[in-house]
Amino acid sequence: MELLAGYTAVQVAAALATAFVAAFVRGLAGFGLAILLVPVLALALTPVEAVLATNFVALFIGLSEIRKILRDAEKSALVIGGIVVLTTAPGLVLLAATPPDLARFLIALVALSAFFAILLPTRAADVPGPLATGAVGVTSGLLTGFAGMPGPPVVPYYVGRHIPRHIAKASMLLIFTIAALAGLGAGLAIGVLQWRLAILALLLFPAVLVGNWLGAKAFGKVSDPVWRSFVAFALFAAAAAALVKLLG
Repeated sequence: MELLAGYTAVQVAAALATAFVAAFVRGLAGFGLAILLVPVLALALTPVEAVLATNFVALFIGLSEIRKILRDAEKSALVIGGIVVLTTAPGLVLLAATPPDLARFLIALVALSAFFAILLPTRAADVPGPLATGAVGVTSGLLTGFAGMPGPPVVPYYVGRHIPRHIAKASMLLIFTIAALAGLGAGLAIGVLQWRLAILALLLFPAVLVGNWLGAKAFGKVSDPVWRSFVAFALFAAAAAALVKLLG
């Protein structure tokens, strides 16, 4: 428990509550764990710690359901995931060099961008061309390193197309699991990974498991308008709360 000595009881309780809500959104929508969790953790931890702790959480929950994810995911997810692996480290280097207050502000803006991304109109089911797919991979990797959030470019790539919801969800989750592993590898490579963050992630994991299970139970049982409205509200609320806290 000495590894958790730097965290107050209030910080841990807030992190547990946020992890539960974020995992519920993940289970329901296929994304949202990092977008919701990183801004809140970054209010109590340094931005680098918040990103890496969330990467541990995302990796743990991704590995717990990796068989189903691999079975249902679109092949494009592996392409994007591979690009994410190559572009995560530069983003983390940039985060480590950014003043903490500015980094927290930028991370909140990234979370807010996901709210607008989910409102974009849907497109045809066809897989976008190599240029668009590559751009999604590069930006997702950079955001994985800088904000622990591969989601903002990935969400419209899949959710914005007329493909079966279970394929979109599995594809996003595969990318996010790869991104979490890439983020941790980058953190280890540049010397900013602290193993006490894995202990914090394990502390959060039971809440994540329960939240994700409840979200998955609700997945497919709500209409598309209700689903999109719920996700949009959750994303906006998390980003707005982080921005208000920072600006206040």
